Amino acid sequence: MSSKDKNISIDPASEQMLRSEATQDLELTWDRYQAMQPQCGYGQLGVCCKICAMGPCRIDPFGNGPQKGVCGATADIIAARNLARMIAAGTAAHSDHGRDTVHALLSAASDPNSDYKVTDGKKVRALAQEWGVDIQGKSKEELAKEVAEMSFAEFGQQHGELKFAQRAPEEQKNRWRENGVMPRGIDREVVELMHRTTMGVDSDFKSIIGQGIRASLADGWGGSMIATELSDILFGRPNPIKSTVNLGILKADEVNILVHGHEPTLSEMLVAATQDPEMIKLAKSKGAEGITLAGICCTANEILMRHGVPIAGNFLQQELALATGAVDAMIVDVQCVMPALGELAKRFHTKLISTSPKAKVPFANHIEFDESKALDIAKQIIREAIENFPNRKGKSTCIPDIRENMVAGFTAESVFEFLGGHYRPSYRPLNEGIITGRLRGAAAIVGCNNPRITHDYGHVTMTKELLANDVLVVTTGCTAIADAKAGLLNSGEALKYCGKGLKEICEAVGIPPVLHLGACVDISRVLTILCNILDQGGLGVGISDLPAAGAAPEWMSEKAVAIGFYVVASGVYTVLGQALPVEGAKELTQYLCEDIEDVYGGKFAFEPDPIEGAHLILDHIDRKRSDLKLSPVLYPVPYAPKTVAEAAAAS
Repeated sequence: MSSKDKNISIDPASEQMLRSEATQDLELTWDRYQAMQPQCGYGQLGVCCKICAMGPCRIDPFGNGPQKGVCGATADIIAARNLARMIAAGTAAHSDHGRDTVHALLSAASDPNSDYKVTDGKKVRALAQEWGVDIQGKSKEELAKEVAEMSFAEFGQQHGELKFAQRAPEEQKNRWRENGVMPRGIDREVVELMHRTTMGVDSDFKSIIGQGIRASLADGWGGSMIATELSDILFGRPNPIKSTVNLGILKADEVNILVHGHEPTLSEMLVAATQDPEMIKLAKSKGAEGITLAGICCTANEILMRHGVPIAGNFLQQELALATGAVDAMIVDVQCVMPALGELAKRFHTKLISTSPKAKVPFANHIEFDESKALDIAKQIIREAIENFPNRKGKSTCIPDIRENMVAGFTAESVFEFLGGHYRPSYRPLNEGIITGRLRGAAAIVGCNNPRITHDYGHVTMTKELLANDVLVVTTGCTAIADAKAGLLNSGEALKYCGKGLKEICEAVGIPPVLHLGACVDISRVLTILCNILDQGGLGVGISDLPAAGAAPEWMSEKAVAIGFYVVASGVYTVLGQALPVEGAKELTQYLCEDIEDVYGGKFAFEPDPIEGAHLILDHIDRKRSDLKLSPVLYPVPYAPKTVAEAAAAS
C-alpha cells in the first residue's frame, strides 16, 4: 500500500494528512514500502544468512533447492541465529536506555549543582531496602548514589543473578535456573549471544534460542526494569493524569516543538525549558502566542505520564507531523527515528535537531546533549525552535482539527492504590473480579506500528474485541497512543465498548478499561503487576497460571522481539500480528509456538487478523480459568464474527 491509497490508517487525523500529502508529492514510509515490493520472501521466512563471507546463503523453503548453507547450517539453525541477533539488538537498545538513566541518577545524587534531582525519596528508600542497602540515617541522595552504583554493576556483572530477576515468582525462577537461562549480567548476555551466533559456534537451534531467552530476560528483568524504576526515582513516579492526543494538539499561533525518541533525560529538561519565562517571552517577541511542546513515540509517553504533555502521534505519524508544515522543530534522540525525516524536513521550514552522540541523522542540525549542562542545552534547543517560528510566516499549514482526551500514567503502585484505596491499597478487587467471573481476565497489548498493517487498526480492533469480552487491557508505547486516539483511554468514551462486568468494575473503581502504563521499556511494569496479582492470592502460583495474555498486533522493531521473548519466558501466552521471521524453519516454529510452553509456561501465536488474535487470547484465558476452577464468566458474550469480511457481511 502507498500513501496515495485509501484506508491505510484508521486514524482520521492521519487520513486527513495523507490526503493533504497526496497533493504535495511527498515521499512517506508507505511509498517506500510500496517501492520495496516484492520484499524478500527468504528474509520473511528467516532462511537467508549473511553471517559469514562464504554466503549469502538461502534455504529453499519448498524443498526444491539447497537445504543447507555452505557451512552446513540448516533452516532451523539459520533462522534461530537471525532471530537471536534481533533479540541481542533489542536488548541492547532497551538496556542502553537504562544505562543512561543510571548515569543521570548518579549525577543527580553526586552533584548538588546538577540540573537533575532525586525526586522520589520514598521509592529510592524502598528500592535500596529491596537490594539490601542499610538505609538508616542516609539521605535520599546518598541512597540514590548507592542504588545507581549497584545498577551500573548489573550491566557488567559476570556471574550470579540479576537483582530485579528476584522479583519473579519462585516457580518461574526455578524454570530459568533449571534451563540455564537465569540472566547474570546484562552486557554479558548480549555479548555471549552475539558470540554464539557467529559462524562455527552454536549450531543447536534450541541452545541458540535458550541464550536468546537469557538475553531477553536481561532486558525485561534487567535493563528495562532499571530504566523504569530509576526514571521514577529521578523524575517522579507517574500518577494518572489528563491530557490530549493527536495532530490537532499543534497550534497555528504558537511555536510547535515535537520531541521524538525514547530517552527522558533530555525531554524532561525540554519540559522545564519551555516553561521558563525567558523562553516564553522570547516566543512572544517573535510573534507567537506561546510554546506548544508535544511528543511522538515513547518520549511522548515519558513526558505525558509525568507532566501531562500532549502527544502528537505514534511511530507512523512522525512524517505526517512534519507534513502539517506547522512544526518549528522536531528534536530526536534514539530509537524509532526514521532516517527519512531530514530529507522531509527540508521540504518545510522545520528544523530537525538530533541530540544523541549515538544517533546522527542526515540533514539534521546536531546539538549534542550533555547531562552536565542539561538545562542550558535544552534552552539552546528551544531557542533554535523559537527563532525558526517567523520562517513559518506565509507558508501554508494543514493542522487536522482532531484530538482526543485521555487519562494516562498508571503504574503498578497507582493501580494498587486505585483498586484498594490510598490507605488500604490492594489488588484484591482485581483478583476477586477475575475469580468471581465479573472480569474474564487481563491482557497487555503493546508494540509498534508497521506499514504492512493498516495504521492503528490492529491495536484498536483487538483492544475493542477484548473489552467487549470483559478483559481488562493494559498498554504501553505506540499501542497506547493508538488506543488513546480512538478514545479508549477516556473513561467516558471507552466504557461503551466494555462488557457488562468490566464496565461495572471500571465505574466502581474510577478507571478507564485500558490502562496506560508508559513507554515500551515500561512493559517491565506489566511484569510487576502480574507478580502483584499472584502475591494477592487465589490465581495460582506462577505467571503462567494467570488468565492473562500479551499481544503485539503491529510490531516492527528488534526491541519488540526482545520483549516478546522475555514475556513468553516469563510465562505469558503472546500473540503477534506478524510472524517472527522463522516460518521457513519448521522445527523452530513448532518449538516457539508449541513446545516452548512446556519449558517456560508461555508460547507465541502468529495471527494477522486482530479479531482472530483476540479470540485466541480469549480461548487461552478461558483455559486458564478452567485450570484454576474459577467461577463461570458472569456475562458471556456471543462469539463475534472473526474476520473483517464476516463482520461486514453480518452488518
